[in-house]
Amino acid sequence: MAIKTYKPYTPSRRFMSGLSSGDITAKAGIKKLLVKLPVHAGRNHSGKITSRHKEGGAKRLYRIIDFKRNKWDIEGRVADIEYDPYRNARIALVVYPDGDKRYILQPSGLKVGDVVVAAEGGLDIKTGFAMKLKNIPIGTIVHNVEIHPGAGGQLARSAGMSAQIMGKEGKYTILRMPSGEMRYILSECMATIGTMGNEDFINASIGKAGRNRYKRVRPQTRGSAMNPVDHPHGGGEGKTGSSGHPVSPWGLPAKGYKTRRKKASDRLIISRKKGK
Repeated sequence: MAIKTYKPYTPSRRFMSGLSSGDITAKAGIKKLLVKLPVHAGRNHSGKITSRHKEGGAKRLYRIIDFKRNKWDIEGRVADIEYDPYRNARIALVVYPDGDKRYILQPSGLKVGDVVVAAEGGLDIKTGFAMKLKNIPIGTIVHNVEIHPGAGGQLARSAGMSAQIMGKEGKYTILRMPSGEMRYILSECMATIGTMGNEDFINASIGKAGRNRYKRVRPQTRGSAMNPVDHPHGGGEGKTGSSGHPVSPWGLPAKGYKTRRKKASDRLIISRKKGK
């Protein structure tokens, strides 16, 4: 997929780039697969802001994605490739012989007219096919990997992401995650063959603050531009640097501070991500 640039008729347009939509073949037209989600703009159930710098953003409809891939042993044909405003990857509309229609994440190389199948095992290693990890050969690149059997894929779902099967031990499969982390996943979990599509997404430049507003991101004021009463970095004459380590408005370290809590699944991690 190509990155497109624009004629710089405004200063912000000069640095803006986007993704070509040449791979998109249709607009969303399956009403039963479209849902309007409520917008909370960073507020909790009592209306208090718990996540700052969020807003309503542009109107959008959520596409119901088949993360479970539980329509087993039935061949589906890709009818359309569509844009999804809730994710950075494309989605594919799969039509089955019984008339059922479902959206799946589009892996790289999957085109209109291709056939996809989901089964427990016994399938060819083709892009878009889904199987249990125990039946996928070592070294295979996969995406949309489940953490708990039957719960639906949760790992390696964003544009250009993939995991690799590195080995198998007992009831577990060893996966190398996109971060470089090595971990055990139950071999009964489902995974889809291939790498997620839309790999060039990371190379697009937003170019202006307005495009972030569409994405529900509000402006953020630098702490060094505030008064000392408002932020630990505030105060001073002119542009002064902070004397200590970067912190949040409430004094918590802002860079390098470990926030991960201990989880039961930590025992399944063989090695942490690169450089950790």
